[in-house]
This record gives sequence, structure tokens and C-alpha cells, in this order.
Amino acid sequence: MNPVNKDTILIVGHGSREDSGNQEIREFTNQWRARRPDWRIELCFIEFAPPEMNAALLEAARSSRRVLVVPLILNAAGHVKMEIPEAIEHARLACPQTEILLAPHLTACDPILAILKRRLRKAMGTLDMPDPSTTGVVVLGRGSSDRGANGDMAKMARWLMEESDHELVDLAFTGITWPRLEKVVQRQVMLGMRQIVVLPYYLYTGTLMQRIHRQVEHLRIQYPQVRFACSEHFGFEAEIFALMEQRVEDLHAGAPDSRLPCDGCSYREIAHDLGHGHSHSHTHLEVQPA
Repeated sequence: MNPVNKDTILIVGHGSREDSGNQEIREFTNQWRARRPDWRIELCFIEFAPPEMNAALLEAARSSRRVLVVPLILNAAGHVKMEIPEAIEHARLACPQTEILLAPHLTACDPILAILKRRLRKAMGTLDMPDPSTTGVVVLGRGSSDRGANGDMAKMARWLMEESDHELVDLAFTGITWPRLEKVVQRQVMLGMRQIVVLPYYLYTGTLMQRIHRQVEHLRIQYPQVRFACSEHFGFEAEIFALMEQRVEDLHAGAPDSRLPCDGCSYREIAHDLGHGHSHSHTHLEVQPA
């Protein structure tokens, strides 16, 4: 067995059916290791890609004195509020000698807003008439059954409107909830927008990003009088690395609000008891104290 390390930082990515998205997260991990060679940084995925979260957590807990779990996820829905804490509880039972701490997800915050503003400026630069008064903006997210996650998206759209010259900044979702992109574009065209910028609110590529670009191509055909611009996912922006590093530093320092509020929350336990928990792990790992 490897010697016990002091800390392991475990990145938790969502995982994608499209492996190019998983490869980008692996590349993010490699770049972060290069930035912080003094940290032991490992990676796992909730679904669709190895290493699987439950197994990776157990391995980290058995080889470390402390595990700092840092979700590389934008919004807190079922994965962040239910599945990750459940996996941590399992690892805590198996390795009671190891401290396991869970940091918040990336959240709606000023660094993410800075990325959106930069993406919007770049998209406007590609338009023939970069006039904010006639250019609608659509912040396009994944969508969730969790109203808090959708509310964070709405907050980001509002912040973007308040810090730009655009009077029409709308929110749309690719699934689960409404409105969808096509309906929002229809409304903006009816309100006289001659140009529309679509800003995907995604960290990495995958099947949904591919679908978004197909949808925008269809909209260009449907509305030939409107000029469309569509930005890319966030990727390897400096703000993402800085946010992840801040999460780790806050956990190290025991800073207020450095831990996910629902880690150990009784309401999450009640939801689990009522059958609202959901796990994508199809392995049943035997719990054996290390």
C-alpha cells in the first residue's frame, strides 16, 4: 500500500457520454497539477466515465489523512446536493480515521460573470452591427429540476444585463425546464432584435454543446434576417482555476462557508429517506473499515 499522504484533493466532474468532454476535464486536471505541483490532485466522475466517484473516494480516503472534495460543477442540483454527499458518507463509514470535507460547487459568482462578459464582448465583435440596443442575449444552461440551480442561472442573466448595455438578456435551458432556446429567440425577434448572441453556460464540451451548435444553425435558417453569434463553453479560463484553488484554500483555512451547506444536512437525509436520492453508480462496494 502507498504511504499515507496528508491531503488528497479530489476533483468531481459530472462526466459526459461524449468522451471529448471527459478528456477536457482530464486536461484541466493535468493543467491544475502543473499549476500546483505541491498538491496531490486526483479526478473522478459522477457518471459516464472512469474513475467512478464512489471508488475514487474510497481509494483517496484509504491513502490520505484528509480528502478535500471539490466539485468542478457550475450549479448545485441533485448531483451536488445528494449524490456527492452520499458518496462521502459511504467513504466516511469505511474510513473513519480520514477527514473528508466537501467544498461548494463553483456557484453563481463574479468570476463566472467575468467569463460571461468576456464571451459576450468577443461575440459582439463578430457581428456586422455590434449595437447592444438591437442585439438580444440568451444565457443558455443545462436546466434542472432543482429550482435553486435554475435560480442561480437567472441571477447570472440578471447580473449580465446590469453590467452591460443590453436591454434584453434572457435565460433559456436545453432540457428539464423552460423556456427553451427556440421560444426565447422567437420572442426576441418579435421584439425587434436584429442580432442574437447565445452564451452557453457550460464548463466543457459534450453532447449538449454539440446540440446547441446544431440548434443555432437551424435558427439561422429559420430567421435569415437575424444575425446569430454563439460562444463556446468556458473551458480552461483562468477564473475556473482560481475558483477551484480558492475552494481548496478555504477548506485548508477552515474559512466560514468553505463547506457545502448540505454536507450532513438533515433535510437531505429526509429527502433520501423519501426516495428522492439518486445515484448513477451501479457498483455495490463493500464497506470495510481500513
